[in-house]
Amino acid sequence: MDPIGRLMGLRYKSHPWHGVEIGNKAPLVLTSYIEVVPSDTVKYEVDKVSGYLKIDRPQKFSNVVPALYGFIPQTYCGDNVAKYSSEKTGRAEIKGDGDPLDICVLTEKEITHGDLLVQAIPIGGLRMIDGNEADDKIIAVLKDDAVYGQYKDVSELPLLIVNRLRHYFLTYKNIPGELNTHCEITHVYGQDEAHQVIINSIEDYQKRFDFLEAALSNV
Repeated sequence: MDPIGRLMGLRYKSHPWHGVEIGNKAPLVLTSYIEVVPSDTVKYEVDKVSGYLKIDRPQKFSNVVPALYGFIPQTYCGDNVAKYSSEKTGRAEIKGDGDPLDICVLTEKEITHGDLLVQAIPIGGLRMIDGNEADDKIIAVLKDDAVYGQYKDVSELPLLIVNRLRHYFLTYKNIPGELNTHCEITHVYGQDEAHQVIINSIEDYQKRFDFLEAALSNV
């Protein structure tokens, strides 16, 4: 971070989407912001204006997220992410969901709260479509994790782990008594595709928020 950025960080809380750097080893190793952990019975998410963590909704059922869950700073699901999803699914109508790229981080450690940064290594992802919007979920392992750190690609994970992630994301928006017909997972992809999705989302962010770079250059 530049000297001005460090100085501002002493007085002001960095916005986790715009003010935290993804890291110079991306897409191999990422700084990721965690919003929700497996013990949470409430779904939290970052308020995009203030950058503070807010309550999105209480979990409607007893299922909980089976990993640390959050997003990758300075990413955006826009045209490039949507185009890549369209190419892989054969659907021309897909668009980006306008949010930062989601990430699930597997670890053997019990992390008791969100609103924190972790170093994560992507190993794959879920190609999720919500309505007609690309809503990819990158699957990663916590850097240097004693158990999950050995996995280099999602294909190496126990099938149960992948199925838990699939089940959670296919049901977490369900309304009691109604069927969820909006979300689907078309593919589980490996590390190479995950890297490409991340690169696409970084390019989308730079295009969408180029005004931030211009504003900072004048400081």
